[in-house]
Amino acid sequence: MNTTAKSEATYATILDAAVGMASTEGIGQLSLGELSKRTGISKSGVFSRVGSLEALQSAVLDEYDRRFSEEIFLPALAASRGLPRLSTMVNLWLRKIAGEARGSCLYTAGAFEFDDIPMPHPLRERIETGVLRWRATLRKTVLQAMEAGHLRPDTEPEQLVFEIYSLVIGVMHDARFLHDADAPRRAQRAFNRLISTYRSFSDLE
Repeated sequence: MNTTAKSEATYATILDAAVGMASTEGIGQLSLGELSKRTGISKSGVFSRVGSLEALQSAVLDEYDRRFSEEIFLPALAASRGLPRLSTMVNLWLRKIAGEARGSCLYTAGAFEFDDIPMPHPLRERIETGVLRWRATLRKTVLQAMEAGHLRPDTEPEQLVFEIYSLVIGVMHDARFLHDADAPRRAQRAFNRLISTYRSFSDLE
């Protein structure tokens, strides 16, 4: 393995460990020293590849965004426009949370971790931007479902997005705090019941 490939492999090892640490302990708990211990790479070696702690936190969110897009957003685009796409997004999101260590979503967990940090704060702003971007994507998909006649015309997109987010927060709480392995299944059932109240009568015919 040449020097460049070895350096890239080392960086990938550090980043993967950092994403795992952020998922289980919170992105605000990341430290170069702890990553050095967990990866067996010297602290200077970690620093030389990731730079500052702030740069590492940004890289972790970039990697989480990449994985989120690969595992949720892009597969959902393959589903039919409207309710099938919305359901796929939520189903995959719940599945990802269930598969993450202790049921974490970096942005949702980060919103609680940094909710009392005053602005301006670069990491808090980055997390807020990510949360709002995903909520906007869900809202757009809800509107498309309404346009397709899958959801009732009196559906309030913001309300439905709020309720979906509430389910995700609920499953994270039970999976992380109560260590309830059935939490994702219960959340899926709750989502199905929720959507049934929004379904257009014409879509059910």
